[in-house]
Amino acid sequence: MVNLNPEKLPRHVAVIMDGNGRWAKQRGLSRIKGHHKGADAVRDVVKTTRELGIPWLTLYAFSEENWKRSAFEVKTLMELLERFLKEELHEMLEHKIRLQCVGRISRLPQRTREALEVSIEKTKDNTAMTLTLALSYGGRQELTDAARAVGALIAAGRLSPDDISEQTISRYLYTYPMPDPDLLIRTGGEYRVSNFLLWQIAYTELYVTSIFWPDFGKSDYLAALENYQQRERRFGAVFD
Repeated sequence: MVNLNPEKLPRHVAVIMDGNGRWAKQRGLSRIKGHHKGADAVRDVVKTTRELGIPWLTLYAFSEENWKRSAFEVKTLMELLERFLKEELHEMLEHKIRLQCVGRISRLPQRTREALEVSIEKTKDNTAMTLTLALSYGGRQELTDAARAVGALIAAGRLSPDDISEQTISRYLYTYPMPDPDLLIRTGGEYRVSNFLLWQIAYTELYVTSIFWPDFGKSDYLAALENYQQRERRFGAVFD
């Protein structure tokens, strides 16, 4: 049985939800079936995060690279997202969960953007927990957009290059003013960060499990959190 110290829980958990397609392939099902099953895992992890009192959860739901998938799969994923948002809005309102989104949202289909905007607007005053969906997101693209914003300030004479600091860059990231993740979980067994939150995970604890996302349940999540609590977070310092 997992015993968690409530005083040592991460403030912000980020998740790379990998393995929907492989989960489906193992069972002779379509990739779409894997995505549908993965939506159930999202509900479980959001619920557990809320119950534990972890205030920030960020899910890598759709990357910039995912646009390269077949038109049918992309369309189905957008429709699944729309349905998820509509079905979960009541839960988010009831449990005071605020929804927000990071990424190049303008690339999303209009109906998907509208569904997002409705949920974001209706939950904006909720304070119990913030659920962030990374959609049409890429870490390199985020840094590129931040560099453009800072460059525009310099060109306008509003900022000197000598005054650029880490805080300056952070101010123009999609995630501002969110705290950086304390823990990054990746399911599916791959040991890479896949262009996710490249700036923000500089000192994040990484946890990789071979479990495919559709099978990642509450007990697996608690095991990841228990592992996190066993880490010594030094942020580059040395403690005797």
